[in-house]
Amino acid sequence: MATSDRAWPPVRLQVVDPQRFVVYGVFVVVFVFFAATLHDDGFLTQTNLLNIVRQTTPITIMAVGVVFVLSAGEIDLSLGAVVALSALVTADLLQDHSAVLAVGAGLAVGVAVGVANGLFVTALVLPSFLVTFASLAVVTGLARSVTDLRSVAVENRDFAAIFGSGDVGPVPGLAFWALGATAVGHFLLRYSRFGAHVLAIGDNAQAARATGIRVDRVRLLVFVLSATSAAVAGILYAGRLQGATYTLGEQDLLTVIAAVVIGGTRLFGGEGSVIGALVGSLLMGVLTNGLVLWGFSASEQLIAQGTLLLVAISLTLRGQRADG
Repeated sequence: MATSDRAWPPVRLQVVDPQRFVVYGVFVVVFVFFAATLHDDGFLTQTNLLNIVRQTTPITIMAVGVVFVLSAGEIDLSLGAVVALSALVTADLLQDHSAVLAVGAGLAVGVAVGVANGLFVTALVLPSFLVTFASLAVVTGLARSVTDLRSVAVENRDFAAIFGSGDVGPVPGLAFWALGATAVGHFLLRYSRFGAHVLAIGDNAQAARATGIRVDRVRLLVFVLSATSAAVAGILYAGRLQGATYTLGEQDLLTVIAAVVIGGTRLFGGEGSVIGALVGSLLMGVLTNGLVLWGFSASEQLIAQGTLLLVAISLTLRGQRADG
């Protein structure tokens, strides 16, 4: 019996990492659990669900920036301080100046902090953990001194409507900010040369440098992106709360990092997911909201968030060891 000599080309099957989809399953499980147990407490009401969107939008926007930082193998601990200083600068300038100038100054805070962090990391070759920890202290001090620990009210209704308090029909305006930031971040990370360079640096910085990638410039840009996202979050806080105080953003760092890591971004670089960060942010929002309705205290909520982050980190490191 004759046999065919034709060689069939091998078929390559792309291996899909199931860890990338864990966040979606966890989100569904947590949402269904709270929907079932807190149905009589108003969890599924439109008002409550829209409040979750409003509360998670600043976290989502910061998470988008942090995806790039972690994907590049760096970290930014100064986010919360930038939130407070940006919100205070914006709110203070709104009292006597136009909204355009106030928002521009708030964004300038983020750009300045990002450039400073990036230059210390790239030019002086210092660890980003120590650099951003130091800038956290500096910016926190500035936030406390700029208004002498006083809260600043926002009375500009147009500003508040655009940056946090307004609605488009039944949909909060903040939802469009979250979706817009996610869309831009996803495009940059997955479909732009910049995103490819970020992932390459996080995977192997020396190899990336050898291929001609300007590693220091990309690292500088991810710090600017991260701090600017925190500044946008601070401006949105000022609009939604119609005021600013030096305590804004103090508890956000844990939530943001948890959302990003749970969403599939590796702690030590080389892999990131902006869509996953969005879902992770919503997951943290649903978790916090459900715990509040259950009557958990703020400290108990932090314990739950920290536990969830610990589980996510364990899964991330386990996956990296398995790949190695």
